[in-house]
Amino acid sequence: MTSAPAGSYTALAAHRDRLDRASRSAQVADIVREGILDGAFRPGTRLSEPDICAALKVSRNTLREAFRTLIEERLVVHELNRGVFVRIPSAEDVAEVYKCRRIVECAALRDHPRTGADLGPVAAVLARADRCAAQGDWTGAGTADVEFHRAVTALNDSRLLDALMSNVWNELRLIFHVVSDPTTFHEPYLRRNHEVFDTLARGDAAAAADMLADYLGDAQAQILAAYADIDRAY
Repeated sequence: MTSAPAGSYTALAAHRDRLDRASRSAQVADIVREGILDGAFRPGTRLSEPDICAALKVSRNTLREAFRTLIEERLVVHELNRGVFVRIPSAEDVAEVYKCRRIVECAALRDHPRTGADLGPVAAVLARADRCAAQGDWTGAGTADVEFHRAVTALNDSRLLDALMSNVWNELRLIFHVVSDPTTFHEPYLRRNHEVFDTLARGDAAAAADMLADYLGDAQAQILAAYADIDRAY
């Protein structure tokens, strides 16, 4: 069992002012979700009800309603007589996430000449990832990587697809937190993000889609190798 880092629950108290009576459980879910996706509560961490309730000044009923939301989003799991834990995505989950990404993202690139969607948001996220990398913030670069792919998906010009992919991006961030060394993992993919973007910007959409398909296959294989190492460690 993994324990939350020192100060993780205390840090939640800074968000107390975001709570109101009308949507208290939804806002608690938002705050805990942010902590999970930012890596404060890593996969396998037990989420302490008393500590979260104390930090946010909410009742256990409110927190349990928030937990139900996060369970539906596949971010946490409830284990009988043990409590609520941040979910650890399985190897099968990794394969499913990357299968979905290949279908949706590669279609966005191939269809870009038809949709003509603005590439500005994609370029802006790349610039943010570069700034994080320059500062040595590879966890931040990993978050920006997810935002890059979210922006690529948005090139489909479909609000429905954007909504459907929301849980995929959250699950991907959980998967990234399983990888022990964010620098080793994210550094080569930042360069490859630039290569995909530059190819698309030059007008070669088919080549950009093929590059992305290869890229996603490599990333999936690397993550699954990391999972195998974790299994051997235990």
